Amino acid sequence: MGMSVTISVATEQDAEQIFRLQYLCFQSEAALYGNYRIDPLVQSLESVRSEVGADCVYVARLGEEVVGSVRGTVTEDGAAAIGKLCVHPRLQGHGIGARLLHAAEAALAEERGAKKFRLHTGHRSEGNLRLYRRVGYETVGTSQGDDGVPMIVLEKPVEAYVATA
Repeated sequence: MGMSVTISVATEQDAEQIFRLQYLCFQSEAALYGNYRIDPLVQSLESVRSEVGADCVYVARLGEEVVGSVRGTVTEDGAAAIGKLCVHPRLQGHGIGARLLHAAEAALAEERGAKKFRLHTGHRSEGNLRLYRRVGYETVGTSQGDDGVPMIVLEKPVEAYVATA
């Protein structure tokens, strides 16, 4: 009998697993851009610990192993900034990313009063763009990451989450 993947709020004890998973998962993004200095690959363990303590962070677990994570925080304009969504490469394509995103959206809207959801992804990240569009995000602009990668900015109104929850 196989184990099922569960989604839960991250704890301080998850920070190191999130850190390692993030490093593994974002290698393919780095390769896509020929840039191994992208933000998720240069983030420190201490910074991840800080985010777990302060932000809305969810993990996907397979038994005791963290196999996915996502982070979000509500910004001054009432938008929930969602980022660093990642799922272990061996488990991608099974809906875990969408489940993590939904959990973060629910908490950010219901517990933190988000008015809309906003995320960024690299302009060449077709798999990410497909997922985000499938769950209701629409392109609203472009930006450039601190690491120089051209980004697509996507948003979804909270009402869209409520309608699909």
